[in-house]
Amino acid sequence: MKADITPQEYEAFKTFLQDACGILLGDNKQYLVKSRLRRILEENQLDSLGGLLERLKRPGRANLREVVIDAMTTNETLWFRDNHPFRILQEKLLPEFAERKLTQPLRLWSAACSTGQEPYSIGMILEEFRRTRPGKIRDVRITATDISKSVLEVARRGEYEMIAIGRGLSPERQKQFFTPSPNGGWQIRPQLKGMVEFKELNLLERYMLGKFDIVMCRNVLIYFSAELKKDILTRIHATLNPGGYLILGASESLNGLSHLYEMVQCHPGIIYRKK
Repeated sequence: MKADITPQEYEAFKTFLQDACGILLGDNKQYLVKSRLRRILEENQLDSLGGLLERLKRPGRANLREVVIDAMTTNETLWFRDNHPFRILQEKLLPEFAERKLTQPLRLWSAACSTGQEPYSIGMILEEFRRTRPGKIRDVRITATDISKSVLEVARRGEYEMIAIGRGLSPERQKQFFTPSPNGGWQIRPQLKGMVEFKELNLLERYMLGKFDIVMCRNVLIYFSAELKKDILTRIHATLNPGGYLILGASESLNGLSHLYEMVQCHPGIIYRKK
């Protein structure tokens, strides 16, 4: 990108991104836009953000639109991020659902799953629980969604480089749930990989995923406006089975939705139960 981003270009791009995927860029994030879109501009022989916006307006630019959204929404992640949600899952939620004696599969949704670390981490917790409590939870289905096609491709492959494996994964779990791959990386074992179904989904669009017992929607709502956040949480509520749980990120909370969810203190950590 040869030219600096003008205030007008930045405002126009903020509007485009929010309309496309709900992300609300803050002020003075021009450096982030430049760093994430530089390669795209070079590949399309463009020298300004304004030129990219003009091209995006032309008919037949769906692929370019996807690439831009992909670049702006892809974030790094790690295994067992923040730890508390997985401890709550293992020590509170799974025992509770085990005692309910479910007649249907236990269904979990990992929203904005990125490259798959969260849903696979959920799968590890479930496998460990079922080994210590055999027969208590017989059938489990994990649905993982993201708006980015490229991160979903990585997640579906279930193969990670050593640098990614080292971010939050213990050597014991690495040995238990992965096998070395020929190119020097590590591959998720088939049993764990088969627990997770990955789907492309924009959280602003209609959900056709069925009903869930537990939804993890963590560290993504911070990018949305208050109005969009409320809309997403209302629609997530509609996907939860009676008595189902919502788990948010550490810096996220529910505002104005006390008629839909009740807060559950887990010491440490907070989750939300469908009313």
